[in-house]
Amino acid sequence: MATTVARRAGCILQRTISWPDGGHPRSESAKTCREPLYLISLDRYGKDLGFGIFFPEAIHASDSLYDATVSDGDCRLRVTIHPSLNPLVERNDLRCGCQLRNVTFSSVAEADDGTDGDGCPAYRVVSLEVDADAGGDAGLEAFCGIDLDALPWFGLQGDDQPSPLPLRAQRSSYLPLWNNQDYRGEMWRDTPPPGGGGGSSESDSGEGTEDLQPTVTLQEVRQGFLSRSRVIRGVLVVQILQKSRLFYYGRAERNCKSPYKAILEVADWSGRATVVLWNSVCMDWYRCVHPGVVLRLARYRVKESYNSRMGENEQDDIEISLNSRNPSANISVIPRKDVLSQWRLPRPSYTFYSGKDILSCPLGATCDVIGLVVFVGRAERTRRKDSQGMELWEYRWLRLEDGTTNQPILVKLFSTSQPEIHSVIHPLSILVCTNLQLVRTAPDRPSSFQYLTNTSLTQVYCTGSGHHSTMPYRRLHPVRQFIQWLQTVDENQVLHRAVIGGFFSYPPLPVSLERYMKNRKGEPGLVSGAELRREAEKLQYRESRMFAIQATITAVSYTVAGEEEGSLSLSTVPAGPIPSTPCSPDHGGASIIGSSPPSSITLSPRSPRLRAGLGLAGSSRSAKRRLFHNAEPPRKRLALPLCSAQQADLEEDRDFSLWEASMEFLERNEDEDETDSDDDEDDETLSFVTAATSPLSPRRSQLGVVRAAGETLPRQFCPQRRVVQAAAMGLQPGRLQETLPERKLDTFALADCYSGHYTLSLRALTDGILINTLFLPASPGNLHWIPHPHPHSNSWEAILSHGGFSPSTPPPAPSDLIAMATQMTSQRLVCVLEVCQLGGGRMEVVLSRAFPLRD
Repeated sequence: MATTVARRAGCILQRTISWPDGGHPRSESAKTCREPLYLISLDRYGKDLGFGIFFPEAIHASDSLYDATVSDGDCRLRVTIHPSLNPLVERNDLRCGCQLRNVTFSSVAEADDGTDGDGCPAYRVVSLEVDADAGGDAGLEAFCGIDLDALPWFGLQGDDQPSPLPLRAQRSSYLPLWNNQDYRGEMWRDTPPPGGGGGSSESDSGEGTEDLQPTVTLQEVRQGFLSRSRVIRGVLVVQILQKSRLFYYGRAERNCKSPYKAILEVADWSGRATVVLWNSVCMDWYRCVHPGVVLRLARYRVKESYNSRMGENEQDDIEISLNSRNPSANISVIPRKDVLSQWRLPRPSYTFYSGKDILSCPLGATCDVIGLVVFVGRAERTRRKDSQGMELWEYRWLRLEDGTTNQPILVKLFSTSQPEIHSVIHPLSILVCTNLQLVRTAPDRPSSFQYLTNTSLTQVYCTGSGHHSTMPYRRLHPVRQFIQWLQTVDENQVLHRAVIGGFFSYPPLPVSLERYMKNRKGEPGLVSGAELRREAEKLQYRESRMFAIQATITAVSYTVAGEEEGSLSLSTVPAGPIPSTPCSPDHGGASIIGSSPPSSITLSPRSPRLRAGLGLAGSSRSAKRRLFHNAEPPRKRLALPLCSAQQADLEEDRDFSLWEASMEFLERNEDEDETDSDDDEDDETLSFVTAATSPLSPRRSQLGVVRAAGETLPRQFCPQRRVVQAAAMGLQPGRLQETLPERKLDTFALADCYSGHYTLSLRALTDGILINTLFLPASPGNLHWIPHPHPHSNSWEAILSHGGFSPSTPPPAPSDLIAMATQMTSQRLVCVLEVCQLGGGRMEVVLSRAFPLRD
């Protein structure tokens, strides 16, 4: 389009923030757009030293800044979100696809012409309102059938594009939206840069015409550095043995444009060493190098290693630093066909442990595993402390099988800086995880539980990513043994128990209050109801945290999967007077409630008041405002171009089988000589109930509704729709083209392991605040929520303290358990709650344990 957007007659942005006489703003000014706009992309990056200049009044905001793209349907505008609005993004209230109202733009005149340096007008959004009535799918509906990438940019001529770099910081790339461990953007090269790394070509360095022969060994480099007699920087030829995740060290007090590093463990015939990729070299080479790749290195620096400086590993004494300057490193990949045997390069080594071997491994052992994935949990985030402070880390739970034991291999998998591989991990795929560490709870007790988790060198390889056929481990005996076992597996049986998503917690908590308090290891103790509410409101999107609170149970209900009426029961436990407390903020169905309904009313499933509560929670939203109308069938009205998940949902996915997955281990490598139901479910699958509420306050009635969110419930794995299912289980994307409709998750059948859930209303003993919690008891025969091995009486007290039913006897029927709720009358409990912020004002609170308090 050859005209500027400012000349488009019907453009809302043009009417709101156009410049007089076609000029540019020379001083800061603010204008508010009253008409609806849509958020179509969101990008995150770290602050730098210039933050105080742009946002002097928000100096104490979070360490992140956000750039967004908004559109009115006629054009697009790139803006910076004011840091005061960061909490809306961090809670996922402000997300791609939402409709915005009363957006106030403030111009930022950085250059003399009032632009950000590339001709694009510089604006920031200082205030806005998210139109909740429009719904989360407002953007998808407004832009159905429209190619977003074809929309022109406000203030730019023709096909001109805004800068792909962050707008308000000197950073060379954006960060992932929800973690700091992955890479994001086209700046991260997936092929080697021309002429080597560090920004210098081989011809410039004078080394491009030399042959591939090494001129120095790692041993000579090490001896020269340690003796301090001379500096040796000859040409090294090394093979990569291990590769670390990315380390992001960007901080607001630093102006480093590419604050990244990555570690490679390399070797030649003379020894091993650590190679560190720094800054822009890391961005150029991190995606290009893998274990088994042979590198030619020149123009590097030799330093004392970090581990040696910290006194952690005296053998790892030096590190080879590859940077873009002082000097500019020269790196090249030597093809396998050019690797000479006289170099005697050692191959990567692996230590594969079977599921049976892991049972007898010592605590802290490092191992590699291969297994068939039977469960992939939802993505969650947790705060972890590193040398720089607290940081949110993304993780998922995986369950693997390898046929050597009935005990599954459980893996708590954090990000390994391989986002393209993590995105294709799904049930019935074959997964290899290297350099995992064994964690065991209460190693001195026979009932301890164990799982595997990351080290800094953990890497994962999954069928569908194309790595198995090129990795050297596929010829090892443990891997071949696993493939032989896989050929005997009944695929239908595995598919029947394959589960994806939903709430999952491991390892199980102790069954006694004394043991639980002993294992807290310095964590904060009991909190009051007000403290719980305050801390829960601080949680960011998909952040999970555990709390303990003293409370009594005031009501118990049960919800059957797929049945809203006829199978519900609600029992109210008599309780003493409840102090009046102010109502908590409305979180749109959040589980934390700041007001207490009367406890003397008992409702049946067919009670008019219960029906009213259900209708209030399940009522359809008001008519969504549509910017465009399209008469095409609903399945075709999607934003274009389609993401892979949307495309897979529109087209019939290709068949998938274990046989196909195993073929990756049998394919011939080019440098080797040897060979070796899509039906949608109705809304009734999600049943929910409401506790007794005061008829005087509809708002309190809404807050009292407890409905298990779609993210809480585990789903059956659907091989034919695995791409869209994995996307629906993932975190909120940063582009509208990658966003799925809100209810897409509910089109997948509930897993057989889920038959229903209990809802327990708790009253905090300290201040009377009411908390509605979900209780998902483990039961015999349930392979997903496995009961604690200790038998018990299946009384309420025993069930709550064990987190589920006795493994030795059939569980009581829900109606019988509801009838026994009076056992908990006036019983004081220490309740352990697992709280997760699901985004969009939805707070999931799951009761994990409830221990009785003895006088």
